[in-house]
Amino acid sequence: MRSVLVAIFTTILLMIFFPIKGQATPQVSANNAVLMEQTTGRVLFEKQAYSKANIASITKIMTAIIAIESGKMAEKAKASRKAIYTEGSSIYLEEGEEMKVEDLVYGLMLRSGNDAAVAISEHVGGSEAGFVYLMNEKARWLGMNDTHFANPHGLDEAGHYSTAYDMAALMRYAMDNPTFREITGATSYLAENRTYSWQNKNKLLTKYYNHCTGGKTGYTKKTGRTLVSTAAKDNLELIAVTLDAPDDWRDHIAMFEWGFEQYELETLTKQKTISYRLDESNEVYSGYLEKEVKYPLSQQEKDDVSSQLLIKKDSTKEKRIGKNVFYLNGKPIAETNVLKEQIKSDDNTPFMEKVYQLFQHISGVDVLW
Repeated sequence: MRSVLVAIFTTILLMIFFPIKGQATPQVSANNAVLMEQTTGRVLFEKQAYSKANIASITKIMTAIIAIESGKMAEKAKASRKAIYTEGSSIYLEEGEEMKVEDLVYGLMLRSGNDAAVAISEHVGGSEAGFVYLMNEKARWLGMNDTHFANPHGLDEAGHYSTAYDMAALMRYAMDNPTFREITGATSYLAENRTYSWQNKNKLLTKYYNHCTGGKTGYTKKTGRTLVSTAAKDNLELIAVTLDAPDDWRDHIAMFEWGFEQYELETLTKQKTISYRLDESNEVYSGYLEKEVKYPLSQQEKDDVSSQLLIKKDSTKEKRIGKNVFYLNGKPIAETNVLKEQIKSDDNTPFMEKVYQLFQHISGVDVLW
């Protein structure tokens, strides 16, 4: 009887934390949400993802990446009076205490230290205002067009807002930095100035979800719960963002499980070398694709992908001779350059094989210029 009750309880928990197979879209408690694929930035699911909202401490993702890219991680920053009296979560810096910027960034990301945010901003930016300027410049450079920062920690303030989509785009950029990826994925960290380790507040990483690789929590009474998290399974990496989500842990698990079930990262460039001819010429040329192209696709979408080879008319003296464009339901989704690799005159490839290669690629070839 006891084993039966355990089985029933386990089944109920699985039903609560994981979406039903084949579910059309995940159900989330968040007012704003997005699920994005890391490699391409494709949005797989969204709910008011482009609406401006308060974001609380997920702001610190921007603070962290600017600190990391500043080249000052090994330097020591001195905690000011302003830093130690910043309200909210803290790593309990003391006035005048010197701590490596690297340690401060760990305290920022794992413990959400507002004092760490101010100390970082004053050291890296010269002042908090100077650092906020850098944050907004970086946001513009990243195309975060619906974002504006007013401070480095995320406490509610006029003119401090973003969107779920913009924060996912920021996290996507940050996760391409190995140092940031290591910090956000740490479950604990021991700073030089401390005798105890900081534990990561991101319970998806430490407790609830085995596939979680990082993230940042946030909360204020006015804003509610905000959360950015990342997860990886097989060859697929996903980013989830929720704003004003009373049940954010469950929201993120539901989105991740749905994404991993519905999508696979497909290689669109099945072969490296392509063959083509120009105008009415019977001479067969070959080129090679500059890079491998991958794109997240659902099972239903795989048959809806097409490609078109666009070759320049006069490209004998250029390395780049054209491009290969990929479409999903007629809309361009990715492309790669085609580089020159002319078949040599002493090539021993049988004539009929050349003809077969040309037949494979001639459809869809357009001549440009």
